[in-house]
Amino acid sequence: MSWAPKRFWKAVTIEAVRGGHTIRLDARPVKTPGKALLVVPTEAMARAIASEWEAQVGLVRPQTMPFTRAANSALDKVASQFDEVVGLLAAYGETDLLCYRATGPVELIALQNAAWDPLLDWCATALGAPLISVAGVMHVIQPAPSTRLLHAMTAALTPFQIAAFHDLVMLSGSLVLAFAVTQGRLTPQQAWAFSRIDETYQASLWGEDEDAAALAETKRLAFHQAAAFWAICAAN
Repeated sequence: MSWAPKRFWKAVTIEAVRGGHTIRLDARPVKTPGKALLVVPTEAMARAIASEWEAQVGLVRPQTMPFTRAANSALDKVASQFDEVVGLLAAYGETDLLCYRATGPVELIALQNAAWDPLLDWCATALGAPLISVAGVMHVIQPAPSTRLLHAMTAALTPFQIAAFHDLVMLSGSLVLAFAVTQGRLTPQQAWAFSRIDETYQASLWGEDEDAAALAETKRLAFHQAAAFWAICAAN
């Protein structure tokens, strides 16, 4: 049986420090797995993380602490590999889910067009980054000015925002959907539903596989947690 840490603290508090806020377990400051002091940019984030530590009873269960994990990722991984992570995420603009459409049946084509066309229009007008959509999976080269702009927009995010944005992109398969959530064009619920149009349509025809449904639910929760973490990156 693997070792797991146990709760040793009585009180969880937050403290304003240079660069933001930190969390203390009694007198001991929380550190990341990489041994960096956990300093987060907003009081709202500190309070959310403190609540996760306060909720631990007995064994500490990291899987129940999504905000702590995201903050750890921002400090230990994103900050030290910023350009690489930005490049990984921005590359989704070249192969975005919304740009590759079904060739049939007509019902699925109609569902994709109704949900995705307005978002590509929004990407072109509000973001200034028009993208090309095609039927099928043959790769299409997107306009270079658009991909450069989407890369610059991604690079303008903070490491904490990137930690949230990473999951929004990776779980949905779409840079456009991630920006739609972070800029308030879609709710997380809408964006997740739009990312699952193909799977939802197939399930309506053939029924839902229990294992696939359980995995999808895990991903859905992670997507919503990422959206919530994004919201507290800037909240006071």
